[in-house]
Amino acid sequence: MTVNDDSFTNWMHREEIAESMIPIIGKLHREQDVNVLLHSRSLVNKSVVSILKTHRFARQIAGEELIVTETMPFLRALTTLDLGPSQIDIGMLAATYRSDGRGLSVEEFTAEAVAGATGENKIERRASRDVVLYGFGRIGRLLARLLIEKAGSGNGLRLRAIVVRKGSGQDIVKRASLLRRDSIHGQFQGTITVDEANSKIIANGNEIKVIYSDDPREVDYTAYGIKDAILIDNTGRWRDREGLSKHLQPGIAKVVLTAPGKGDVPNIVHGVNHDTVIPDERILSCASCTTNAIVPPLKAMADEYGVLRGHVETVHSYTNDQNLLDNYHGSDRRGRSAALNMVITETGAASAVAKALPDLDAPITGSSIRVPVPDVSIAILSLRLERETTREEVLDYLRNVSLASPLKRQIDFISAPDAVSSDFIGSRHASIVDAGATKVDGDNAILYLWYDNEFGYSCQVIRVVQHVSGVEYPTYPAPAV
Repeated sequence: MTVNDDSFTNWMHREEIAESMIPIIGKLHREQDVNVLLHSRSLVNKSVVSILKTHRFARQIAGEELIVTETMPFLRALTTLDLGPSQIDIGMLAATYRSDGRGLSVEEFTAEAVAGATGENKIERRASRDVVLYGFGRIGRLLARLLIEKAGSGNGLRLRAIVVRKGSGQDIVKRASLLRRDSIHGQFQGTITVDEANSKIIANGNEIKVIYSDDPREVDYTAYGIKDAILIDNTGRWRDREGLSKHLQPGIAKVVLTAPGKGDVPNIVHGVNHDTVIPDERILSCASCTTNAIVPPLKAMADEYGVLRGHVETVHSYTNDQNLLDNYHGSDRRGRSAALNMVITETGAASAVAKALPDLDAPITGSSIRVPVPDVSIAILSLRLERETTREEVLDYLRNVSLASPLKRQIDFISAPDAVSSDFIGSRHASIVDAGATKVDGDNAILYLWYDNEFGYSCQVIRVVQHVSGVEYPTYPAPAV
């Protein structure tokens, strides 16, 4: 047998193990509300090849590849436990087990590491929380995909309705088609049917009512059986408390905005300040995609090195508020063709930092350039630190933050030397540190932070909604503080 034959045999063996993982992961998710992760990446509803690729990707952040033969014993160990709703990272279980010198068996170590989710400690399943999407554009449809994906066991969040303005003929059919097919993010994972007679889109068994309205004050959601719902406004039409309060109609308990809030509306970046949301707050904002991209790494750097001042330059993909061809636009420069030009524009992300990080006593300035790509942006964060450091120290620190800190769902890390923007389409992290591009000189550090300004941001919005709805489940092993 040749070396190539050995490699192929090894690959087929890994495929076989990954294939056997799928029903275990699915059963844990459906029956016990357990989301199995691998270094913060969900393995639920993933294919054999996707599971193997996720294991291989671990080498980019952990320095070495994980193999399914290492993680499978931990997955099997989970099936023997009386688990409650939780997120369990088998990548972290395997990594921490390697460094544990107590001689425990995999079963003993796993039981100890996830003890907070078992037996008397486990969280009881909560009833589904209704969610309404107000608007069904780029972010709205991605939020719909995520909500449908996370319906899982039937607990957690449940998308009940979308509210839109009435379009021309076959309105629902066209909206369902846009949900089914996306030029950037690909096909919807599942089946979608349309019930025009009852104004419903049925996606993976989820019945979603399509409500037509030009004024949020005209909708009584209880008439559709919706109660105590969280409404996500992804139109950006109203951004202050007075405007967003129009959504607080019968059936709606809270309003979440997918744009920077104005006035006293809290701007929340999950992982950084989501725990500051007071229980009776009814209106809040998830800030902008760029704010979500820069605030977590900025907090990480400030915590470790201190930050005296900073500047962020975003190279941002074009968005729907720009013109495809030169035409009139109310804002400067945005009237010029988005597909043909780099367009200098403003960003509110730098000023939004103060809301998310009020304890950061450092001026942060910012500007933005829109460029002719449809998705994925990069933030270049230049910082003056309180102490000198080295590039190696910063990269080691940020790698560890991405692996084992409370910010590991927000910050990803990649060391691939030839990574480009399209590689990050579909990333669920708020930002990805590009190790190869990082610059450090004494007390000056420049971080290059990729982010999927559509999908990664949508994931952050869902995390905020899960938190304020009380269905955000704890992660095990618990991240280091």
